[in-house]
Amino acid sequence: MADETNTPVFQIQRMYLKDLSLEQPNSPQILLEQTQPQVDINLALAAEGVADGIFEVSVTATVTTKVGDKTLFLIEAKQAGIFEIRNLPQEQVEGILGIVCPQMIYPYLRAVVSDVCTRAGFPPVLLSEVNFQAMFEAQQAQREAAAAAPTIN
Repeated sequence: MADETNTPVFQIQRMYLKDLSLEQPNSPQILLEQTQPQVDINLALAAEGVADGIFEVSVTATVTTKVGDKTLFLIEAKQAGIFEIRNLPQEQVEGILGIVCPQMIYPYLRAVVSDVCTRAGFPPVLLSEVNFQAMFEAQQAQREAAAAAPTIN
């Protein structure tokens, strides 16, 4: 019988919508505006250990839509997943948490944001595809540059 204690494990335990917020602070007056709104989209990633070999990874999208200086609507959605990751080197775990898990979560987040826009009475905001590997590599490079930078005492 094979020794399974060192077998690498990667499993999705659960995907879920962790947080969702829709605000229309200037309704109904702003809904009468005919001006094309400006849309600003920000993404954030988070990963944390919740138990031995169990991690929660979340992707948050903040969509701010304005007409002039007034907010038409603001959506903040956080989609999360619980993943089991065991018996892998730490650098591989970091890559899985920063690239693979967000890639699995993001399609659900895109659907939620689009659906909330539609249900709020607006055309859907379609979040573009994201290259999580490039994002992860850029964050790694920033960390390495910050670690190499001289400190001033």
